[in-house]
Order: sequence, then structure tokens, then C-alpha cells
Amino acid sequence: MSTVVAERQEKISEIVCDILELEPEEVTETSLFKEDHNADSLRAIEILASLEKTFNVVIDQSELGRMVNLKGVYEVVSEAAGW
Repeated sequence: MSTVVAERQEKISEIVCDILELEPEEVTETSLFKEDHNADSLRAIEILASLEKTFNVVIDQSELGRMVNLKGVYEVVSEAAGW
């Protein structure tokens, strides 16, 4: 994995952890935000909005269904940004 990709994933993880009020070690790439971390739909919208602002991308709300864990968020942001 390149340094740039690692940095982007680290930033995405920071955003998600901040909004979900979790420590980074509590969240894995596959832990589910809703089921494992009690996130609600409002938090999901906050995550989406923060990612759009941070990475200067537009993410359709229909993508929220894929953004259930960090792995899904990485994929959606990467596609939106064309990385």
C-alpha cells in the first residue's frame, strides 16, 4: 500500500472515529458502524458530509448502504474521488 493511500485511509478513519466518538483501536476495517458501534442514520449523514468536505468530493446518499464499515467507506470515497 502506498503512503498516500495509507494517509487517506488514516484520515477517513479519524473522521469516522471522531463522529462516532470512538477510539481508533475500537474500529476495525470490517466492524459495522450500526451493529457494533451503535451508530444511527444521522451519524452516517455526518460522516458522509464530513468526507465530502474533507476530500472535496460529492457522494450520493444512495452510497450510504455501502458505507457500513471502514472498508466500505474507503471504497466509496476512492470511487468518488477517482483514486
